[in-house]
Amino acid sequence: MGAFGSQAMSTQLRRVLMRRPGKSLKAADPKAWHYGPTFDADRAIAQYAEFARLVEKSGTEIVWMEDDGDGLADSMFTQDPSFVTDHGAVILRMGKKLRLAEPALHEEAYTRAGVPILGRLEAPGTVESGDCVWVDAKTLVIGRGVRSNQSGIDQVAALLAPHGITVLGFDLPLWQGAEACLHLMSVISPLADDLALVHAPLMPAAFYFLLQDKGIKLIHAPEEEFAESSGLNLNVLPTSPRNVIMVAGFPGTKAAMEAEGCTVETFEADALCIACEGGPTCLTRPILRRAA
Repeated sequence: MGAFGSQAMSTQLRRVLMRRPGKSLKAADPKAWHYGPTFDADRAIAQYAEFARLVEKSGTEIVWMEDDGDGLADSMFTQDPSFVTDHGAVILRMGKKLRLAEPALHEEAYTRAGVPILGRLEAPGTVESGDCVWVDAKTLVIGRGVRSNQSGIDQVAALLAPHGITVLGFDLPLWQGAEACLHLMSVISPLADDLALVHAPLMPAAFYFLLQDKGIKLIHAPEEEFAESSGLNLNVLPTSPRNVIMVAGFPGTKAAMEAEGCTVETFEADALCIACEGGPTCLTRPILRRAA
């Protein structure tokens, strides 16, 4: 049995599932995949390599999936097709049709890595893990919106209820439309058990107040940087409490986290994260998070 368990967002990242971009990204039609004008596959692959170096430098073991040319360009964003609990992996069902084949890749990877499968979502349910935020080890919040529907939320709740986990669904705004997609994690990045980076104007009000009730301090990222980056300034990856990796180019957001005692590492990602609409968190699927 492989090491697994991840009912937290910011404890020490010890094991993570990632997929190196390659042939599929090089062959991708930017219009079909909704990639922006700064997209460049070769530069994106180089920027990804630097990001992976930072993840490994933190002491995290990477469980690799390889791009063998299956055409699944977005599958480098391993956050979304599944998530891992202390009881096994939940295989989700994607809201983006171009990504429907990805959960099966995750199930195969978990089998190889020794992670048991707790359950699988079935049609018509959809949940993408970018909509899933652990508020604490017994409370999972799911954003109901473009990519995650009520049927999917109900199925996740049924899978987790026997393990004493409460699932709460909160409505997300449409924001820039169905193609662009606003995930719940587009508006929050937990940085420690008691600290999170947020964009409050797009947060579900009930979720905002829940975080306050839990005693979580909220750092408000600069709104102009959120607009400039379409939210990618907010998409930061904690490798341990208050130690994070973020996309370069957003000094106000970086300074706001540093003012709260965070150590922030950056990497250039204009051709990767900005162009392809997915940040450092999206590029990782934690398998094991444990306090040091």
